[in-house]
Amino acid sequence: MAALKAAAETARRDVGIDPAGLFLDIEGPRLLFVDGRFEPAHSRPGPVQVTQQLATTDHPLGSLADGEGWSLHLGKEHAATAIQIVHIGTGGESHVPARLMLAEDAVASVVETYAGSGWANRLTTLCLERGARLMRSVRLLQDAGFVSLREEAEVGEAASLVSVFLGAGGMGSRIDGALLVNGKGGFAEMGGALLTSGSQKQEAAVAVRHENVEGTSRQLWRAVAADKSAASLAARVEVARGAQQTDGEQSLRGLLLQRSATVNLKPELEIFADDVKCAHGATVGELDRMALFYLQSRGIDEGRAKALLTRAFVADALARIGEDVVREAFAADADRWLDTAL
Repeated sequence: MAALKAAAETARRDVGIDPAGLFLDIEGPRLLFVDGRFEPAHSRPGPVQVTQQLATTDHPLGSLADGEGWSLHLGKEHAATAIQIVHIGTGGESHVPARLMLAEDAVASVVETYAGSGWANRLTTLCLERGARLMRSVRLLQDAGFVSLREEAEVGEAASLVSVFLGAGGMGSRIDGALLVNGKGGFAEMGGALLTSGSQKQEAAVAVRHENVEGTSRQLWRAVAADKSAASLAARVEVARGAQQTDGEQSLRGLLLQRSATVNLKPELEIFADDVKCAHGATVGELDRMALFYLQSRGIDEGRAKALLTRAFVADALARIGEDVVREAFAADADRWLDTAL
């Protein structure tokens, strides 16, 4: 809370960021928000609407996000892909709500990027009806400040939601996810990688609740901590009494680049059905010394060898991103972080 308050009280300043450099080179709708305000000069919304919204959540931070925000409502079998939302902060605080409603068999993909400084607070509400599919990719690249994200989703019958997050900036962050799989055969996945250095702190807490049969969920998170930083991951799966044949899996792994850093992992399962397949795993360790020795014995210097192993550790968390251009951009963000941390 101290980091959040400090970010909210920072004075606004010109951060010298060119918005064009934050949009990926792909065709599709683009929206730019500066300090929480829509900037039409660098935007082409297409089917995405910028409207006044009310926060419909009891989450303490999410309830602050009301006012001007963006929404996307797709009808049956419609598609809107490569939607890019860029948020630039110049200091102070900003609150933006977002709502995505996908009707039966609708398809969408969204890429969000956070840059600059200050406190960026966001509430995103998602609703996927029967057979709808949504791919979300979120980059946290702010140099300083704090980013708090509240994600609330309902996944209907045979619908699919995949959300991947990358924290590769210098800010503190908090990702809160509440996913409800209430349709038969629904699929929900939320994961990513948090990369911390210095005295930075990043955390994610995600709860997935299954309320119908044959649901599937995946939570795959990776954390890399350097210096005196701390990364925390909490993943929870709740299986209601009638949610038979649920398949829930959690994989939480942490990598310490120095022993002064901290990684906290907390997997949880709460199961009230008797015909399920649920598993969780949590490990924290250092780079494999034998693997480092092998790479160095092949002429690779120590810094490069550490970078290769760390990149491989993070890669599987980003592999679920569907579009090649987006996945490569996330990998490049992680590489830039490694260049400064190693």
